[in-house]
Order: sequence, then structure tokens, then C-alpha cells
Amino acid sequence: MGTSWSVSVAAPPGFDRGATAAAIEARLEHILGQMSHWRADSLLGRFNAAPAGAWLSLPADFARVMDAAFDVAERSAGAFDPAVGVLVDIWGHGPVKVARPPGPEEIAQALSVSGYGRLLHEHEPARLRQPGGLRLDLSGIAKGFAVDALALLLRERGCDHALVEIGGELVGMGLRPDGDPWWVEVETPACEPELLRIALHQLAVATSGDYVRGRHTIDPRSGLPVEHAVSVSVIHPSAMLADAWATALGVHAPLAAQNLACREKLAVRLLTRTGDELEEWLSPALEAMIEDD
Repeated sequence: MGTSWSVSVAAPPGFDRGATAAAIEARLEHILGQMSHWRADSLLGRFNAAPAGAWLSLPADFARVMDAAFDVAERSAGAFDPAVGVLVDIWGHGPVKVARPPGPEEIAQALSVSGYGRLLHEHEPARLRQPGGLRLDLSGIAKGFAVDALALLLRERGCDHALVEIGGELVGMGLRPDGDPWWVEVETPACEPELLRIALHQLAVATSGDYVRGRHTIDPRSGLPVEHAVSVSVIHPSAMLADAWATALGVHAPLAAQNLACREKLAVRLLTRTGDELEEWLSPALEAMIEDD
């Protein structure tokens, strides 16, 4: 996924560090073999290269991610879209870098072959139909899924107290060895709103935005980079859904994002840009979680 992972564990009796690390690496490799946008030989890569009319049978992990992706796509009115691989690629955010930004005709062409609405998605058995020229990109949801998958792997190995992180997306289980929850701080640009400190007790947090990696989020509806979303953090029991919703909310204009977060009862912090001004907004669900020092 082009990033790193880390796991902190309050080790149970008999904990085998080497075996657990090997199991984590194997689980991640299994996920990448299915959903990596960066590997031509992944299941996703093979679907992207398939001819029009071809069907792809989905293993359980892939099917679960696609079910969630379609649901968030519908609920967000297309602000989240798993079928934006062509748009991502022409802007140089995919496996191949580009020499210049795309022009209007290139964007229009990419839009014409993109969009989850072009996908035929069946559940029994789970499979997807390639409509022709469409490319999946699960970068906005697969990383969160992988965080959840590692948390489940640890629980299955008797590790009920751990903090799992992949590329800044985190989930906390149980407590630290000192009895505290797993505290994490959500980054913000320097000299701007104070850090948001979260007790990840059976919770996940995912953040999307542009202040670290630049304007890399593409609006699936216009094909253009998002310019207003500095940082969008979502706290949720599922890292996969936190990941997807952080992307979707960042694509929407600030007021629409606020309305959507309230409608979905999501715990969200939005940090948005208007000209040279930054504005912070906390959703009612997040406000209800905050305790003043």
C-alpha cells in the first residue's frame, strides 16, 4: 500500500513475537494479493485489465470491502467511489507517475469510463462485471480494512490489548499495560487548532486530507482534485468505514460534509480551507464524546 504498519501489544502470557509478526506479514500479503492498485498481478489488477463483459469472482475479503464501498458510495451520493482508478492514474497518484496534470479532454474521457454505477455487482455468488475500461482503486477503504483484519488476527491469537496502525489509520483494543486506554493524537497543521487526543478503546480513527501529501484526493464526480479539505478525521468502531467516510466527507463541500456527518451520526472533525482561512468543525457525535480537562 506504499506505507508502513506497526502494532503495539500488551503481550499475553506465552506471547510469541516472531510468530505473530510472521502472521501479520502473511495476512497483509494476502490482502495485497487481492486489492493492491499497485500490483498488476493482484486480483484487482487483473480485473482492471480484463475485457468488457468479464466477470471476477470475489473472495470473502474482497467481497466485504466491495459491499462496504458500494454502501458508502450510495450514502455519500458518489463522493466515495471505488471505481476511480483511471482518474487517480491520470493525476499521477497511481502506480505510474505523470509528467503533467491532465487536460479537460483527458478528464472527460476518464470520467466516461469510471464510476461505481457502471459496475454490475452480484452477491450470490459474489462477483463483479468489468464494463470495459474501468479501473478499481480501493485506496480509500482497503487500508482501513487491513487495520481491522490485523486487529481480528491478534484477537484470534489471544492478544486482546493492542494498538494497530497502517499509514496513520488506527484501531485500539482493550487497554495499555499501565491500565490507560490507547491514546492517539490526530495531527493538525502547525499553529492551527489544538491536537485532538483520542482514547481508542474499541474504536478506530482514520484521517484524510492534503496538508501532508498535497491535494491527492480526487472528486469522483468532477474528476478534479479536492482543494478545501485540509484534514478530515472520523472515529468509528470500524477502521474500514472510518477510512471510507473520511474520504467521502473530504470530497463534499464543507456544509454538505457537515450535513452528511450529522445524518449518518458520525464522529467527525473537519478542518477546511476557505482562501487563507482554516475552519474547524466538530460533529455532534464527536462533541458528545469530548471531556474537558
